Amino acid sequence: MGDSATVLSVIFGYLALCLVLGVLPGRRASETTTGYVAGDRSLGLVMLYFITGASVFSAFAFLGGPGWAYSRGVAVLYILGYGVFGLLPFYFLGPRAARVGRRYGFVTQAEMVAARFQMPAIAGVMALVSVAAFVPYLALQMKGAGYVLSVVTHGEIPEWLGAAGVYGVVLVYLLASGVLGVGWTNTFQGIFMMVLAWALGLWVPYQLYGGVGAMFTEIAAQRPELLDPPGLSASGAPWNWGEYSTAVIVSTIGFSCWPHLFMRAFSARDDRTIRRTVVLYPTFQIFLIPIFLIGFAGVLFEGSSPEKADQILPHLLMNMPEVPALLVGLFCAGALAASMSSGDAMAHAAASIAVRDGMVVAGKKRTTPVAERNMIRWLLVVVIVSSYLVAMAYRGSLVTLLLASYGGIVQFAPVLVVTLYTRRVTGPGVLAGLVVGTVVTVAFTVMPGWRPWAIHAGVYGLVMNLAALALVSARGSGVGGDDEFLAVAGGDIETEELSVRGDSVGG
Repeated sequence: MGDSATVLSVIFGYLALCLVLGVLPGRRASETTTGYVAGDRSLGLVMLYFITGASVFSAFAFLGGPGWAYSRGVAVLYILGYGVFGLLPFYFLGPRAARVGRRYGFVTQAEMVAARFQMPAIAGVMALVSVAAFVPYLALQMKGAGYVLSVVTHGEIPEWLGAAGVYGVVLVYLLASGVLGVGWTNTFQGIFMMVLAWALGLWVPYQLYGGVGAMFTEIAAQRPELLDPPGLSASGAPWNWGEYSTAVIVSTIGFSCWPHLFMRAFSARDDRTIRRTVVLYPTFQIFLIPIFLIGFAGVLFEGSSPEKADQILPHLLMNMPEVPALLVGLFCAGALAASMSSGDAMAHAAASIAVRDGMVVAGKKRTTPVAERNMIRWLLVVVIVSSYLVAMAYRGSLVTLLLASYGGIVQFAPVLVVTLYTRRVTGPGVLAGLVVGTVVTVAFTVMPGWRPWAIHAGVYGLVMNLAALALVSARGSGVGGDDEFLAVAGGDIETEELSVRGDSVGG
């Protein structure tokens, strides 16, 4: 193994480059909430593609994915299952949201829903659910960054210090540039991860087995249970098909509902850019395949075992013979890119949602666009610090943490569909469905023994969500149809850059 000075030089050089790329675009954005949160609605195809793809290609994929391949075998393919189709709903929802965003000045999904039904309380509940789901998801990214730096430096940089240093850089460029900082850094990080993923994914199996085919031949002979679908559960027993399929379903439905992804509808240059991004997005999933191959390569590795399955990728590189220090440094930079490219988008979205939806829309706080932007910056610090504390306290699997977050976010799916498509629901119905679905999901997540069948908690929540929405809406109370809003969403009325409803919301 080469000296650690080379590894650390590559890491620090990478972080410095990200800092420069993240800070520079802040000069281009207007001094308003729209500039800070939506990039003045100026994002083109290339940047939107990489923001979307790199936001998903996270520490979960770079560390949690190989960890599942190593410990649970083909169960890891659930990630590809939902990843390929997860953005498809956005092909239909995204352009409709973009049109009403341009017309009324929306920059978050919750304020859009609240305006449609004239119920600020909906924005408040969606803000609470969003931030509650974002904090563990962001903690996952921080934990991944800390893992990597701790392993490659043999503990010289402890996990807590590594995570703090990396997300200190993220915080600086987010404070300076907002969503444009996310866009520039994610474009660079996305390209970097693509190249590195294939280089490592093919090189590691070749070094250990002589090739990918030879690797799977040996696994089939010695550990066939790992290749028997749907793979293994966390306990090491065969995974239940019900849990596997519902994990795919919940993740697929919830994918487009993540606020940091859905908000890209409000930052895109035009409807065509959104649709082209959705069509191109599945190509990003191709780069998960070599990452999974690295996890499978660790199954029969003759050296020591990692302390946790999520550490298999750095563990292999640190224990394989004659691995150049430069390659270890590049891997570390790639893993940090995976963490940062998701973490920055989530932290930015969580702070924006907390202020815009929680304080301005639901709390009816009167403020100026500049003051609102500054409040988002303060909340950004709070979100990152809170997520850091969760990351340092959590000891479970990265993928398990993500699956739990999806259970809450999938409850937004009925809300977004009825908001943009139908007149036959009411505000109270939407609010009731959202609250009931979230409560049921949390209860079954915290107390899995309560579930009648072994399926994802989010499915139970989604069923109760739809039932409550339908029952309360059937009573006919509250605001339902909004002909102008739905006409704008459908493209029947041309949109405008400046808002009527959105500017008045922000004061």
